[in-house]
Amino acid sequence: MSQIESRLGGVVAVVPAAGIGSRMGAAMAKQYLALGQQTILAHTLDALLAHPAIEKIVVALHPQDDHFQDLSQSRDPKVVTVIGGGERADSVLAALQWITQHYPQDNNIWALVHDAARPCVRRVDIDNLLDSRITFPQGAILAAPVRDTMKRANSDGTINTTECREALWHALTPQLFKADELASNLAAALAAKVAVTDEASAMEWAGIAPGLVSGHSDNIKVTHPDDLALAGLLLNSQGR
Repeated sequence: MSQIESRLGGVVAVVPAAGIGSRMGAAMAKQYLALGQQTILAHTLDALLAHPAIEKIVVALHPQDDHFQDLSQSRDPKVVTVIGGGERADSVLAALQWITQHYPQDNNIWALVHDAARPCVRRVDIDNLLDSRITFPQGAILAAPVRDTMKRANSDGTINTTECREALWHALTPQLFKADELASNLAAALAAKVAVTDEASAMEWAGIAPGLVSGHSDNIKVTHPDDLALAGLLLNSQGR
């Protein structure tokens, strides 16, 4: 860890992995589908474990998860688990509560929240996001500028209008915020029944404007069956 990273505060990764991945149409949760010689989740954890600035990784699991223990990464001393919730935001909050309980005197711990199904995240993008704490002390997310023409649809599946793509970004992960601030705002947003689609949306609801850090567009989320083959190609191209 560099002196700059040390001065900016510690980093604990959060990986919500309690979902069942129904859109994949598979017999098991998508994070446990094979991607080469490992599962999707194993590749994701490898990317986080390889970064020296990440002190711990808190993985939020389904209460009936019986696959995680089979991963070699589960036995890494940097990895701990908590029981997740019914929605992604609930799982993230459970992991944040672990962090605030185990770092009670330190309000300078950052939570790096990353999707379990984004195995192709690049080290340089994590580096850039962590470095962005200098520019964006309120927190920031990885994102990619929208390049395609955007259409808004009618309820019957026809085009309603073409949206201007200028200043539009695709939100990616990791997303990086002070752990205690994110925990507080996320809990408040959930209590207010706000639709929390990512960590940034909870911070936005609280009146905070997170920074945008441009990341590689190959940081895809494996959501549909076709994504699995693409993720394999991307990992191969990265030498992973």
